[in-house]
Amino acid sequence: MPIDPYILLLLGTVGLAALLPARGTGAEVADGAATAAIALLFFLYGARLSTREALDGLRHWRLHLTVLACTFVLFPLLGLAARGTVPVLLTDPLYQGLLFLTLVPSTVQSSIAFTSIARGNVPAAICAGSFSSLFGIVATPLLAASLLGGNGGGFSADSLLKIVLQLLVPFLAGQLLRRWIGGFILRHKKFLGLVDRGSILLVVYAAFSEGMVAGVWSQVSPARLGGLLAVEAVILAVMLLLTWYGAKALRFNREDRIAIQFAGSKKSLAAGLPMASVLFGTHASLAVLPLMLFHQMQLMVCAVIAKRRSQDKELTPQAPVAESRIAVGTGTRSG
Repeated sequence: MPIDPYILLLLGTVGLAALLPARGTGAEVADGAATAAIALLFFLYGARLSTREALDGLRHWRLHLTVLACTFVLFPLLGLAARGTVPVLLTDPLYQGLLFLTLVPSTVQSSIAFTSIARGNVPAAICAGSFSSLFGIVATPLLAASLLGGNGGGFSADSLLKIVLQLLVPFLAGQLLRRWIGGFILRHKKFLGLVDRGSILLVVYAAFSEGMVAGVWSQVSPARLGGLLAVEAVILAVMLLLTWYGAKALRFNREDRIAIQFAGSKKSLAAGLPMASVLFGTHASLAVLPLMLFHQMQLMVCAVIAKRRSQDKELTPQAPVAESRIAVGTGTRSG
């Protein structure tokens, strides 16, 4: 499978931070710019999400609760179980990043895209991804504070306040202003998508620069990276199986099961990176490494699954893919 070009940009940004990390005044400027970028990112998320259509989607509440349970209950349980791989496969800092990965919200854009390819319930995928992103703004930092505690980079009331100020307040501001700026954003969504991606690259550069200056990368060896990939592959495989067969046990039809599998088995790079930079500080580079690797892995595996699902003769004809254009709420294409 081809590598997502955006992953190459992310890796290039990591390489730039390794060769030319921001130091001194440059680091202060990078941190300030990253903070502003995070606020802008979540402001745009809020301005994109259609409140009316999100409320309409609540009619399919069983599906949405199932996706939320997969994202914020089953995933964290697997993350806690992975503690048994320390220190044989993972170091403690890598495990903290892996556990954080299991706490972030689901994707939006890629869940919609794969559900559409597989001829699943696209409107349900739109709402499920949007609800997960909205719920995650509050749930992810609370879960991180509870499960990671002081091992995750100093979680405290100050960390939660930063989340509120840098993520939730801009998101709510976007929602409040959507009535006046929503049309503009829909007309210029391609350009604003570039702003999204550029903001995330800036956050990555600032986080990995801090990690290089602090020397955290000396803790990672090729063997540890291989162990991390192996653990992530197991977690992804388990979630793909649980979402598919668990949804069948709950008597969802095949179209809904497709939406549940793709929305419930993935994690959002776009949402996770800014949260990690706020919560982990100088340890953010190691914290986001598992998420970056998992992101590429989930795209490659789900692309194969979606193609196979689209060829399943048991699937009933679906409405045109144009349905996926319904107020595609939050997240970037990299989601």
